[in-house]
Amino acid sequence: MRCLALSTNRGAPQADPRGGGIAIVHANLREPPVSPHLVRFAEGFGQRSLLTVDTEEEFDWNAPFSKDGYGLDHVRRIAKFQQFCEGLGVSPVYLVDWPVAQSELARDIIGSAVKAGKAEIGVQLHPWVNPPYEEETSVRNSFAGNLPFELEREKFLRLRNVIETNFDAVPRIYRAGRYGLSPNSAQMLAETGIAIDSSVRARFDYTAGHGPDYSHHPVKPYWSDAERRLIELPLTTVYWGMLRKQGGLLAPWVRRYPGLGGALSRLGLFERIALTPEGVTVEEALRGTDIAIDDGLPILVLSFHSPSLAPGCTPYVRSEDELDEFYDWMRQVYAYLDRRGVRSTTVAEIMEKALV
Repeated sequence: MRCLALSTNRGAPQADPRGGGIAIVHANLREPPVSPHLVRFAEGFGQRSLLTVDTEEEFDWNAPFSKDGYGLDHVRRIAKFQQFCEGLGVSPVYLVDWPVAQSELARDIIGSAVKAGKAEIGVQLHPWVNPPYEEETSVRNSFAGNLPFELEREKFLRLRNVIETNFDAVPRIYRAGRYGLSPNSAQMLAETGIAIDSSVRARFDYTAGHGPDYSHHPVKPYWSDAERRLIELPLTTVYWGMLRKQGGLLAPWVRRYPGLGGALSRLGLFERIALTPEGVTVEEALRGTDIAIDDGLPILVLSFHSPSLAPGCTPYVRSEDELDEFYDWMRQVYAYLDRRGVRSTTVAEIMEKALV
């Protein structure tokens, strides 16, 4: 078997290296695979972690969606965060959306780190702030996957091309904003050589707000297509507790009756833990990390929203004290990963080490 090639060709759709013209993937990423083909990695890869940052504009999470009126004040704080990551030996993946891609300051901070090989760049599509503006701005249409495919595709292509131009780097990873994939997103990604999609938030169901249901998707990375050209790399969420093996049965009841989840968690019976500093305590994260490692996840995908780097821009960090707690969460989690032998990885290394 061989590894997935890391191409450096830019701009044009990527030709299939095995012949046969342009590689077009037709998998429906919104649906769980019937028989998932889990990604295997080259010998010595072991278990790794990947830090992904949804690098986006600031907006009021409680207000209606709008294509204007957002802020980018937090972008200057990315410089400190990047230095922090370099101190930890972590190369973050900045999943950039349209407003950030237009920011000269973001290009200077993130672009310099990418050029130095200390960070990577990816694509994140927030359709309501991404041209062309042809759809009605609404909660339903905040999921790009609910738009007509040609409109989703055009928004993505404009963003992807702007990122390549402004950051002088080819993005190889994609995350749909609000995790809003469409049945045809994989085809769109294949056209420009995206090798990894990380839009699936396994064990979460967003159908109540017009979004996708990922509650039955695998947590481990899997090939989205039979030709093994596109890796689906779900964000890491685990079930913890004495009843965690029955998580698939319990989760719908917990969603339906909010008080039930708290009671089960206090009794040590059942809890859903996502690997993020946003709304997850460090104690919960360490328990979740243990489960993920013990379950043999080859890659633990951590994530957060970049506006959390500035107090008051998200519900998760409201003061400088809470920002200190955010950074302390990172320190403790990465120290624990180091003790457990889980090293940080990159998109480039994942592509290099994935066996095809």
